[in-house]
Amino acid sequence: MFLTNILLKKAKSKNILVLMESAVSGHQFTAIRERLADKLEMLRFDPYIQKTSLYRERKRVRSLN
Repeated sequence: MFLTNILLKKAKSKNILVLMESAVSGHQFTAIRERLADKLEMLRFDPYIQKTSLYRERKRVRSLN
């Protein structure tokens, strides 16, 4: 391995953008979480059914600086 490869490596960001999806209606939004944290689950108001529902993390969208 060359010395230049070691010096030019990019550091991983601390936070990532993830896609959250409602377990009831399929409504989606994005949220930010730390890279090393567990997958997100939260209760939040769902505009499709006009009630609070459970949202689960579906996939990672991108890294944040």
